[in-house]
Amino acid sequence: MKLQIVPARQGVLWVQRGFGVFFRRPLAFAALFVSFMFFGLVALLVPYVGPVVMLASLPLVSLAFMLATQRTLNGEFPGPSVFIAPLRVNREHSLALFKLGLAYATASLAIIVLSDAIDGGKFEALQDALAAGNEEAPAIAARLSEAQLQIGLLVRFGLATLLSLPFWHAPALVHWGAQSVGKSLFFSTMACWRNLGAFSVYALAWGGVTLVFGLLANLLAALLPDGQLIALAAVPAALLFSTVFYASLYFTFSDCFANEAASTVETV
Repeated sequence: MKLQIVPARQGVLWVQRGFGVFFRRPLAFAALFVSFMFFGLVALLVPYVGPVVMLASLPLVSLAFMLATQRTLNGEFPGPSVFIAPLRVNREHSLALFKLGLAYATASLAIIVLSDAIDGGKFEALQDALAAGNEEAPAIAARLSEAQLQIGLLVRFGLATLLSLPFWHAPALVHWGAQSVGKSLFFSTMACWRNLGAFSVYALAWGGVTLVFGLLANLLAALLPDGQLIALAAVPAALLFSTVFYASLYFTFSDCFANEAASTVETV
């Protein structure tokens, strides 16, 4: 694997390519994401063990969507086998992916415990209030204005962002680069850091996509007699953007690392 430095504008292209490859096989990608969501919902129903399994599966899920994108670019159908294909390579390969998942789950749980200790459980209370839907907007705004909650959110999302760096490319480096867990985490961090401009633009581009959708939705809600229909469209839109995000992960890897095994026949 050879680390490559890409220009900052590449971040926009990653988002564009994500949409492009998604619309080649929209039903296939949607089915993969729905399958992932269903697995997550079932896992979360299992006390204690379920959330850990869900967190530990995320590195494998990101790799599965990279494989789905690669297969689509090569004219193949990205079926559900992408979720188990990385585990069929060999025992050492599977063990490395298992260790990555376990490390990610452990680090994520540590962030959650630390953040909960800092905000005194206020974030969890906010989530419960939003899920119940029994509080008015002023009450929610009052919760969000609490300094303890804001500090907790800053710690929570700040540490989660830092955690994403070593795990961003790690599953792909294990799969296509045959790297060890330690090496994959190190070189993933290096790739994200050396291409910080591109990843910053990538994040801003996704923020822009979400903002534009929000503005258009609010505009339509103001023009249409039944604005609640627009609110209903927010759910499929969120699912669409989430699926495209996962579909775009492959491009962030293939541009940051030169590797023949991860190359494709065509590009978006």
